[in-house]
Amino acid sequence: MEDFAIERVREFGARIALVLGSGLNSLVKDPPRDQAIPYTEIGGLPRSTVKGHLGRFVLGEIDNVPVIFAQGRVHLYEGYNARDVTAGVRFLARAGIEKIILTNAAGSLNPAFTPGSWMMLTDHLNLTGATPLAGKGDFVDLSDAYSRNWRDRFAAAARAENLILHEGVYAGLVGPQYETPAEVRMLRSLGADAVGMSTGCETIQARALGLEVAGFSCLTNWAAGLNSAPLSHAEVLTAGGNSNPEFVRLLAKALAGS
Repeated sequence: MEDFAIERVREFGARIALVLGSGLNSLVKDPPRDQAIPYTEIGGLPRSTVKGHLGRFVLGEIDNVPVIFAQGRVHLYEGYNARDVTAGVRFLARAGIEKIILTNAAGSLNPAFTPGSWMMLTDHLNLTGATPLAGKGDFVDLSDAYSRNWRDRFAAAARAENLILHEGVYAGLVGPQYETPAEVRMLRSLGADAVGMSTGCETIQARALGLEVAGFSCLTNWAAGLNSAPLSHAEVLTAGGNSNPEFVRLLAKALAGS
């Protein structure tokens, strides 16, 4: 079944994949059945237990550019390990994907980055204590974890579309609890601009496989201590959905001609 799924993706001819984080599934309209591949059809791909993560690959396009959408991911806080949460990345690499765009919902740590806006990742702090490369002795250079070429391309696209696109450092923690105000102060002192519960391990795995990576955080809320409002996953899903139209414009402009 897995070999059949790989062949379907290869025949589709996409070289770019887009992993959709919490609240971002509406980027993909309801696809025809023959354009969706449930994760359950692929051996070794775990299924998410979190609302907002559908668990399927969709063969689609952005501005006539073939793209594989990964609707949903699994997380360390669900009890999975780093190899589990990066299984989708390895599948995509086997299926011929060369570039991957990782998205996530994140809390803003930077007072200048207001909720509802997007941040392009320039770097990350993997504070999960986990890596998908453990036990293999693979030494991977992460000095350019998030492709400089792609960052320049997306920045130019944002300017052309008159969109606000922040650039900053993402801190990845295990979760599922949100950070305390003290932890937020620590993260800010370490240089982080946004915080979430995914992406870092996926980036490590993608770079180890030679994939070019771009990363984006949908800033759905202020991190703890920067606002008096309580944090909730429902708020994250709503804010993510509201921010989709601007991101679609950014993607269409940046990927045109790819």
